[in-house]
Amino acid sequence: MIGKTIQPEIRSLIRARDFATLRDAIEGLPEPDIAEIISDIPENDRAVVFRLLPKRIATETFGELDREAQMGLLDALRKEDVIQLLNDMPADDRTALLGELPATVARDLISRLSPEERRVAQALLGYPEESIGRLMTLDYVAIRAEWSVQQVLAAIREHGTDSDVLNVLYVVDAQGKLLDDLRIREVLLARYDAMVKDLLNYKFIALSATDDQESAVHMFQRYNRVALPVIDSDGILIGIVTLDDVLSVAQKENTEDIQKLGGVEALDESYIAIGLLKLVRKRAGWLVILFLSEMLTATAMGFFENEIARAVVLALFVPLIISSGGNSGSQASTLIIRAMALGEVTLRDWWHVMRREIATGGMLGMILGAIGFLRIALWTAFSPMYGPHWMLVGLTVAFSLIGVVLWGTLVGSMMPFLLRRAGADPAASSAPFVATLVDVTGLVIYFTVALVVLGGTIL
Repeated sequence: MIGKTIQPEIRSLIRARDFATLRDAIEGLPEPDIAEIISDIPENDRAVVFRLLPKRIATETFGELDREAQMGLLDALRKEDVIQLLNDMPADDRTALLGELPATVARDLISRLSPEERRVAQALLGYPEESIGRLMTLDYVAIRAEWSVQQVLAAIREHGTDSDVLNVLYVVDAQGKLLDDLRIREVLLARYDAMVKDLLNYKFIALSATDDQESAVHMFQRYNRVALPVIDSDGILIGIVTLDDVLSVAQKENTEDIQKLGGVEALDESYIAIGLLKLVRKRAGWLVILFLSEMLTATAMGFFENEIARAVVLALFVPLIISSGGNSGSQASTLIIRAMALGEVTLRDWWHVMRREIATGGMLGMILGAIGFLRIALWTAFSPMYGPHWMLVGLTVAFSLIGVVLWGTLVGSMMPFLLRRAGADPAASSAPFVATLVDVTGLVIYFTVALVVLGGTIL
């Protein structure tokens, strides 16, 4: 929170145009704090502060800004400053930024990069969106198996300043094929005259450039790495993916899943930055679908209007019944979707999950059914509202709750499996969607139970 406390001082220095003092005030701060300061000051002052930063600090700070602030700076800075900034940025960060710019703007900026950086930018942007190739950086240290430890250390001193990660070294052959990765600790603890090939176990983990970015998240979680190599179809080392980029992907995926669970299309940008009409469009689709689906609830109640007319007391418990089923379905759906995202549950586990949720739903239904029956019994002691057949009404509510909660749990747990099997995102089985589906079927269960239990008495 350094940015918040120093902001009044920064504002006063900007107003006073005391740029020398302003530069001294921010230059010694960590880049994330500088980025926070720039994000919090008015937009027309951001470029002023940014231009005061030394080149290295400016590049690091730019990478810490959110996408909206980055876009604003690109508009405010001179073209020459923008090109210099893009030339100095890490390749993976630059690829992500260029991928979000309009195609004509991105092409113009790429054409102005240095020949080497232009080649790198075009290569990385050539990979499909959401692929691991878009996350790659080409800044790593590659070594040869026939080198000695002394030669490796010399290579690190010569090329290490350009590498994103020095914790891991990548061993390649003469054709660039990845042979193994080597922890820097193993090199530092080995003798100077030891050979790299004697330190290898050839048990490396690698990503494919064309794989989906989500697979990188799972690989980092499973193997607890700070970086992983990326290879092509021939096993040639073409780049690495670092932990910070994977964390960004994980955050984005989690945000999309949470939004979908709430019955909203993924926003693809921050809530503050998204336009009003686009926000309405993202939310309206699901609301219309859910509204039309809920119309079936009215249809279902119309089908049982005679029963409701004969036993008005049944209508009192409709909200209780359908909300319990929807809530249990939402619970189950959320748990299974999250378990799938974490890799705890796969498609082949559907039968185990079904058996587990049938047992769980049955027990939960009995708990709620007992509470519902007890509520009616206690209320009858003080009011004749439920009439002389209050016990049958109570049993109707209790058995209905058992059936509806069991059905809701089963639907909520199985829907993500069906969507995954169909190749869709399990998160699309959002809580509102499951709740709406269970609402309609819950009414059918409720009134069917009422016909069986109350037949010959109230009905």
